[in-house]
Amino acid sequence: MKLKKRNKRSRIRGRRTCGWAMKKHKGSGNRGGKGMAGTGKKADQRKSWVIKYQFPYFGKQGFTSKSTEKKRVKFINLKDIESRYGAGEINLKGYKILGEGEITKKFVISAKAASKSAREKVEKAGGKVLLLEKEAKPSNIKPEVKKEVKK
Repeated sequence: MKLKKRNKRSRIRGRRTCGWAMKKHKGSGNRGGKGMAGTGKKADQRKSWVIKYQFPYFGKQGFTSKSTEKKRVKFINLKDIESRYGAGEINLKGYKILGEGEITKKFVISAKAASKSAREKVEKAGGKVLLLEKEAKPSNIKPEVKKEVKK
C-alpha cells in the first residue's frame, strides 16, 4: 500500500502538453515570437497593439497609377485672399478661387479656375479674374502628309 499518492501535476510534468489539450498550451508557438511575429490575419492577441502603434498595417498599400489618381486642386476663398494680400496683382497659379466672403479692394487675380460667384464679386469691386489656359500636351500622332498622285 502506498503511503503518499503523487499529485497530478507532478505526474503530467515532462509530457508534451502538461495536462492541457493541444495548440495554445504547448508554449509560445501559437502567438509567434518577438516583434511583429504572429501579427497575421488571425492575430487577435496582438490586434490592439498593431492598431495602436502600427496604424497603416492593415488594408491596401502601394501605388496608385497616374491614370487613376484623383485631381488635387487647391482652393482659396475671397476672404482669405483679402486678408493675406494687399490690393494689386496676384498670381495664384495652382488654385481655384471660391466666392466665400466679401472683397472690397481692387485685385487682378490670375488663377487656374474660379467660381461664378467669385468672378462676380471681384468684378463688382473693380478687379479682374484671369484664368490660365491649360498647357497643350504634344501629341505622338504625326500629321498626315498628302502625296500627290502622278497621272
